[in-house]
Amino acid sequence: AVMQNRPYILALIGQVLFGFTLYGRNADILYYFTYVEGNASYYTTYSMCIIIPSIIGAACFQPVFRKLNNKGRTASIFAFLTGISMLAMYFFNVKDSAVVFYILAGVTQFFFSGFNTAIYAIIPDCVEYGEWKTGLRNDGFQYAFVSLGNKIGMAIGTSVLAAALSCAGFEANIEQNEAVLSIMKHSFSTIPGVLWIITAVVLFFYRLNKKSYNKIVDEIKERKAENV
Repeated sequence: AVMQNRPYILALIGQVLFGFTLYGRNADILYYFTYVEGNASYYTTYSMCIIIPSIIGAACFQPVFRKLNNKGRTASIFAFLTGISMLAMYFFNVKDSAVVFYILAGVTQFFFSGFNTAIYAIIPDCVEYGEWKTGLRNDGFQYAFVSLGNKIGMAIGTSVLAAALSCAGFEANIEQNEAVLSIMKHSFSTIPGVLWIITAVVLFFYRLNKKSYNKIVDEIKERKAENV
């Protein structure tokens, strides 16, 4: 049963890790610039630097997918490169290496946007797979299933970060201790970086490629034709 439902399971795991990583880091970004970098206004420059790479990264999903013929593997590559870029960001900061920092921010967003497009492109595959496997087509369930994974990850990511900061002695609008600053910095770079790499490993085993997908679609059409 586990093997038969592998696309569902991998999609759910991918979304949980996606939500955990994305929302945990997003919750930390303003803290990072305010307390670690010492200036919340850096966030504005950061936001501007990631807009164009975000658009280009999303557009790059299709050519990479055409090359690999597997949406899961495509998502895996984008996730892996997102993780590597985030790990690299740990070694740079705005105050000392602004150009490199913002370039890495743009590169990270580029790969993330490619991943984001790929992971949501997987959902229709799961819809077709579900109809092929069970004979029932349930688009709503599939999207709700994936959304559930995202929400679980979001809840875990934000709550874990809040708990960690609280335990380290975080208080708003004061100078933070070294433990708090360390958590903020790692939450901005190394922790999500490692989680992205784990996500890449999980999605690497997504086996529903273009050939098998087309076969599934053809078999569904044949079944429907036989029942007419």
